[in-house]
Amino acid sequence: MNNSIGYRIKKVRENKGISQEAMALELDITQSNYGRLEKSDNRLTIPKIQKIAKVLDITISYLFDEKSEKIINQHNNENVQAYNVETIINADKEHITSLKEEIAYLRELLKKEK
Repeated sequence: MNNSIGYRIKKVRENKGISQEAMALELDITQSNYGRLEKSDNRLTIPKIQKIAKVLDITISYLFDEKSEKIINQHNNENVQAYNVETIINADKEHITSLKEEIAYLRELLKKEK
């Protein structure tokens, strides 16, 4: 099973009933270029990922969450949304905690250099 961001974007887009053409219009690129984005992560820049997440009405962390693949493939959309929100919130909280720890560590390093 494919775990790439491009694959996840494709599954969310399909789940929401959005065509590649519509996504390409939103991103101001051709449909063929958009199709390549879904197939190759190395074409995805941070600004493109941000724009795609906005168009699909999802968080960026959702695209990086390995559990999202299982969620996207479920059939009951109400349960999918409820589970996604909880998963995303937990992932974001863990990420924030990790960033706070990294900031504190970097501040300590700066203090030592002064």
